[in-house]
Amino acid sequence: MSNKFREGYNEANFRRGEKTLENKKIRILIADDNDEFCIILKDYLNNEGNFDVVGVAKNGIEALKLISESKPDLLILDIIMPHLDGLGVLEKLSLNKDSELAPKIIVLSAVGQDKITQNAIKLGVDYYVLKPFDMDIFIRRIKEMFSITLDQKYFVQKPENMINSNNGDSTNSFKQSEPVDLESEITSIIHEIGVPAHIKGYFYLREAISMVVNDIELFCSYKRVISFYC
Repeated sequence: MSNKFREGYNEANFRRGEKTLENKKIRILIADDNDEFCIILKDYLNNEGNFDVVGVAKNGIEALKLISESKPDLLILDIIMPHLDGLGVLEKLSLNKDSELAPKIIVLSAVGQDKITQNAIKLGVDYYVLKPFDMDIFIRRIKEMFSITLDQKYFVQKPENMINSNNGDSTNSFKQSEPVDLESEITSIIHEIGVPAHIKGYFYLREAISMVVNDIELFCSYKRVISFYC
């Protein structure tokens, strides 16, 4: 393999998240209209040594322009921005056929509505982080993103591919032989782990569990949001 070909191959692998932090700095583009926040975040990232902030966009249109020009490895994107919001940027990027060079994306926003979060995840966001957040954990998550392949970014196996630890056979762990009263079952489990029914948010918790049981793909979305706070 020639040196020139090897360099091109390594660059492509790095763009796909397959190259480790030890070999090259992560090129980061920040898209957020909060000037003060951008300055703080940029300084923090640049001082880490593993990162190189290649640009700061103050609106969605500018973000798309800088993505095309600087070809960052990671886009840190706010949802609420002038001219074109974060979801608009994600929609434009999702139409990009050159997915090999598309950046990984972290949404960093004060907007935590479920519908917006789910739409962002469907449009290809790797993580959705709510402000305020722990900067050290945020940095750690970025490093984790670039030390694994894209195939490993989803942390939950689909139930049909899960392994039964008792016999080693591939089996659907959620398969039931007879109908189950899901709401009663969830209520019982919540009670067993010590969550009182009068606690604030109890019904939201029960509804969220019910949604995940009925659509296991949602768990990937919730996992990528809450993992920042673990």
